[in-house]
Amino acid sequence: MRAVLLERFGGADVLRIGKAEKPTPGPGQVLIRVRASSVNRPDIMQRQGKYPPPVGESEILGLEVAGTIEQLAEEGDSASVSDLSIGDRVMCLVAGGGYAEYVTAYEGHLIEIPEAMSFEEAACVCETYITAFLNVFVIGGLQDGSPVLLHGGGGGVNTAAIQLCRTLTPSAQIIVTASSHKLDRVEALGAHRVIDYREHDFSAAVLEFTDGKGADLILDHIGAQYLAGNMKALAVGGTLMLIGVMGGIKAELNLARMMVKRQRVIGSVLRSRPVIEKAQIIAEFKEVVLPLLADRTMVPLIHDVVPLEEISEAHRTMEQSRHFGKIVLAVTR
Repeated sequence: MRAVLLERFGGADVLRIGKAEKPTPGPGQVLIRVRASSVNRPDIMQRQGKYPPPVGESEILGLEVAGTIEQLAEEGDSASVSDLSIGDRVMCLVAGGGYAEYVTAYEGHLIEIPEAMSFEEAACVCETYITAFLNVFVIGGLQDGSPVLLHGGGGGVNTAAIQLCRTLTPSAQIIVTASSHKLDRVEALGAHRVIDYREHDFSAAVLEFTDGKGADLILDHIGAQYLAGNMKALAVGGTLMLIGVMGGIKAELNLARMMVKRQRVIGSVLRSRPVIEKAQIIAEFKEVVLPLLADRTMVPLIHDVVPLEEISEAHRTMEQSRHFGKIVLAVTR
């Protein structure tokens, strides 16, 4: 099968199209013919050698796909899938292998694609919307009316988080950091206050906007570089959800101030969670969020759809933050 191959770590130019062995579904898995995949920040980190796949998972990049079921688990397998048929349209999380014509996925990680949703839109859902839903609502516990700070401007997780906050907590005060050329577009998505992080101290701006209270929840993928500012911007009893370390992995933390303000710092990653735990998260997502995607209350924001052969340029676009929304890869027709 055709796949994006990574023979060494490095810049976007190390990616190339080649041939890889077609995977075989194991217990409780199906084989999916991939119609579309998408580019995510963890793909960049894996290409650079900073984010290896979990043991036993595909070395091929790609964490979410949309396509059709090509093969079910073998008959007689005690963990064989049920209620699914060959040809069904599905989207799913995968721990690797999404940049290829075929990928295997666990039954509990599959989501049927709503009739009104295209394969390209469906390829934008699992990694970004599930990540945002898990960390803002399931773990973070955002309440309606609360101030929430979302870092990430026009990135996939952040745009999904804005949509989810507007829909599930319509009275929440949504504060977003973004670069200057994306401010208007972020505001148009529904943010109540957009901060140019290159021109302003975001912690001071958050405190000013919330009349000194701070944000009850912060969703951050930067890490060390933003830690001090995040803790200043975090309200008494607030929660910092850390989902990435683009800005470094080590920083000092004033534990005494954190204790007095009764703050929580929670690290969270989706990829390495156990199969059963992911299935439970996806089941809750399907119950709460999928109907909103099915009736197009929320529509995934696509920056561009590019053929698999343009994967290097797609990575460069993300690394240079030239995108707004998701970069989708057209894999097969």
